[in-house]
Amino acid sequence: MEARLTVAAIVHWQGRFLLVEEEIKGQRRFNQPAGHVELGEDLLAAACRELKEETGLTAPPTAWLGTYLFKPADSAATFVRTAIIFDLEKAPGQHHPDDPDGDVLACHWLTLEEIAECKSALRSPLVWQCLEDYLAGTRLPLSALKAFI
Repeated sequence: MEARLTVAAIVHWQGRFLLVEEEIKGQRRFNQPAGHVELGEDLLAAACRELKEETGLTAPPTAWLGTYLFKPADSAATFVRTAIIFDLEKAPGQHHPDDPDGDVLACHWLTLEEIAECKSALRSPLVWQCLEDYLAGTRLPLSALKAFI
């Protein structure tokens, strides 16, 4: 069994969440800014890098939401996803990458209701689970990630 270590940025600002629109196997999907951790990279650096690459946004992480396991039915790999929270206190400004990463088509600031409307187009069930956990108030200190960085 192959395990892929990924990070996801949960970006919240004024009641909206930042999602990226991607093309995956010819279908439009919505995801948090996310990607694989590179060799020698720590989880926080990876989350910040993915956020910048996919959205053009630079922001400090504020908390660790949790770590999740996901095994897609169409894959031999299991994904270990660590979600990092970026609560923005000020307007995010421009958030379009100069050279979007991979299959990113666009960035969207969506309310929970808008995300629920496109729930069938989410990249994985983890997108919704992370949002539910965030809204439930789950917050872990970033210092708890020291075991992983």
